[in-house]
Amino acid sequence: MKNNKLLISLLSLPLLATPFVAIADDDNVPPIKSLIVLEECGACHLAFQPAFLPKKSWQKMMGELENHFGEDASLDADSIAKIENYLVANASRKKFRGDKAPQRITELRWFTHEHSEREAKNMMKKLKVKSLVDCAACHKGAEMGIYDDD
Repeated sequence: MKNNKLLISLLSLPLLATPFVAIADDDNVPPIKSLIVLEECGACHLAFQPAFLPKKSWQKMMGELENHFGEDASLDADSIAKIENYLVANASRKKFRGDKAPQRITELRWFTHEHSEREAKNMMKKLKVKSLVDCAACHKGAEMGIYDDD
C-alpha cells in the first residue's frame, strides 16, 4: 500500500512541474509558441491565437499585409513565410461555408454570440476599451489563450 502511494506521488510530480497549456474548448485555445508571431503580430495588437481562424483566412491575411485592416504591416519574405507556416499549421479545423475566409474574429458567429452588441457596448464603456479586439481588457488570460469569463 505504501509503495502504491509513493509510486502515485512520484508519477504525478511531472504533472505538477508541467507549465499550463490551454486545451481548445469553447472558451480557450492553445497559446502561441512562436516567438516571431508574438513579436511581429504582437507589436501592434494582441497576437491572436491561430485556432480562431481557418488556414484560408490566415493565408489570405498574410498575403495582404500591405493593407492589414487599413495599416501597412509589410514584412520581409522570410518572416512572412515563418509566420504563415505557424498560423496555418495551428489554424482552426472548423469548416466555413463555401470558400469563405473570414478575416475578422469579431465577425465570427461564436464571437457575436458571446459578445452581444449591448454587452459589448457596456463593457467597452465600463472598461474604457476602444475596440472589441482588446481581448485582454476583459480576459486577463487572453495572451495565453484563456478566454473564460472573469
